Amino acid sequence: MTTMTENASGLREFKMPDVGEGLTEAEILKWYVQIGDTVTDGQVVCEVETAKAAVELPIPYDGVVRELRFPEGTTVDVGQVIIAVDVAGGAAPAVAPAAEPVPVAVIPPSPEAPADEEPKREGRKPVLVGYGVAESSTKRRPRKGAGVPPQQSEVFPAATAIQGELNGHGRPRPLAKPPVRKLAKDLGVDLTTITPSGPDGVITREDVHAAVAPAPVPAPPASVEETVTVARVQAPAPVATYDVARETRVPVKGVRKATATAMVGSAFTAPHVTEFVTVDVTRTMRLVEELKQDKDLAGLRVNPLLLIAKALLVAIKRNPDVNASWDEAAQEIVLKHYVNLGIAAATPRGLLVPNIKDAHTKTLPQLAESLGELVATAREGKTSPAAMQGGTVTITNVGVFGVDTGTPILNPGESAILAIGAIKLQPWVHKGKVKPRQVTTLALSFDHRLVDGELGSRVLADVAAILEQPKKLITWA
Repeated sequence: MTTMTENASGLREFKMPDVGEGLTEAEILKWYVQIGDTVTDGQVVCEVETAKAAVELPIPYDGVVRELRFPEGTTVDVGQVIIAVDVAGGAAPAVAPAAEPVPVAVIPPSPEAPADEEPKREGRKPVLVGYGVAESSTKRRPRKGAGVPPQQSEVFPAATAIQGELNGHGRPRPLAKPPVRKLAKDLGVDLTTITPSGPDGVITREDVHAAVAPAPVPAPPASVEETVTVARVQAPAPVATYDVARETRVPVKGVRKATATAMVGSAFTAPHVTEFVTVDVTRTMRLVEELKQDKDLAGLRVNPLLLIAKALLVAIKRNPDVNASWDEAAQEIVLKHYVNLGIAAATPRGLLVPNIKDAHTKTLPQLAESLGELVATAREGKTSPAAMQGGTVTITNVGVFGVDTGTPILNPGESAILAIGAIKLQPWVHKGKVKPRQVTTLALSFDHRLVDGELGSRVLADVAAILEQPKKLITWA
């Protein structure tokens, strides 16, 4: 996707880039510059939030800010101009109203085009900032109100031909977001057969569900008498309202929207099974206190989560078949010989699940360091999209909220998720006597297509055994 254009007057326009995740839009969270500010090549000018994560965007040239096209909080399509910079060294106006953009070279509309069509700006195709040269293979939906024919497009002069190559049938490629495409794939629906109902011709989840819904059985024709009676008693549908004084509507977008879509897809795609075990973790808690004094772990965050994570990694090593994924297209189970350990993190932007790459290879100090960095980055809202991709199993610590346990939903594409409950002093039979012991409840949810009851039980039992007798971290590792 082209991210900047330039005209003869030295004004360069920077477009919302595709950050490499195939996303179609992003919300502008914060502008770091204002009109009249001087910017330099590589300077971060704004922060945007995609459905994956918050990303800072650097400007690729020197100059003076002339226009900020959208205010904070606006969701912008990939490819739309978001900022204009004067690179010719001219003084910037005190105020640059959006209604009077700096003149640029335009392509006159064709004779067939309506008189009120917006002319497209002519530009070149430069390098995508931070991601190398990006040759987009699909045509983004046009901005609302734009009506320039495909042959006048500055990015795709032969868009129809390009799309025909993509789908292999000479038909335009249907517009749909990645979660909708996955849903259609899971349900066996051909997107090219669907009539879109979303804005700008985008196929929605409802469109996909409607395509597989059984056709309604036509009712027998009503008599004239029945029709008149129904018309008399039928009242108009009530308009949806809410109490603005006592209710607040919060738009669902960005990470929260992506999480909601992913969780619904996971819950209704993977057959979940959850098993529970309550375990005495008194010895593990003692070990945590000892490790906090260990000079090899000085400066690192040592807590029960660290040893629970290590226990899960050892359990996976002893039961490697639990670490897998389901390939729906090939109808195959993909066994993973690496563990990318996800850690569910609650942040102001919503639930994030970044993962520690190749966690199975890390020593205890390395695992502690990775956990600390992961949590700190998530809380700051700086988690990158790459950090949330490729996870294989996940841990969610609901115990920090005082919750005993739960039935966690799998992170999409993963085989299992372990929930940790609150660790509390409880009466427990220890060596034949009832004593106060540190006790917690663990819950393991797994995809029953990949993991049968025996395998899931062995994994959960191994984690529990290690936490009850942490010396098994040595004998089983």
